[in-house]
Amino acid sequence: METKRTNKDVLVLGLKKMGLALLLMFLGPTLLYVAFSNQEKPLYIPILIVAIIICVCAVYFAFKGINTIMDSMFKNEKSN
Repeated sequence: METKRTNKDVLVLGLKKMGLALLLMFLGPTLLYVAFSNQEKPLYIPILIVAIIICVCAVYFAFKGINTIMDSMFKNEKSN
């Protein structure tokens, strides 16, 4: 009978993804606020598009990070 252990390398990878998601979660809404505050400027549309892409990436990396952290704790090594 084997004991379950956390794969520390995979856990660190998951934490890095969560850190990136946290950074993007602050950057995306900040850029959205800047874009909506300056609707009359010529860079309104490009900044708005970049902000929406960053917000979508933040959600993606949050899910990938949580999934990677769960894999590090619960995935069986022999099932790979």
